[in-house]
Amino acid sequence: MEATREDETTRIARQLAERTEQVRAMAEQLQTLRERLSSQEERADSQQERIDAAAGELQEVIVRLQAATDALLEPV
Repeated sequence: MEATREDETTRIARQLAERTEQVRAMAEQLQTLRERLSSQEERADSQQERIDAAAGELQEVIVRLQAATDALLEPV
């Protein structure tokens, strides 16, 4: 019976080692996903900054075009 208890302990220890390795692998996968997400967020932020800058430039063009339109429509 003592050998069976040792065998059971050994089996449980192996299972725990396997689960520990699985959890370690999952933790690495999560870290990789976090890094990808962070990188994607940085790219999105950069793209949003460029979009905002372009929108500001377009707004300036609209103002200049409106001023030119107004000047053309003034009675001579």
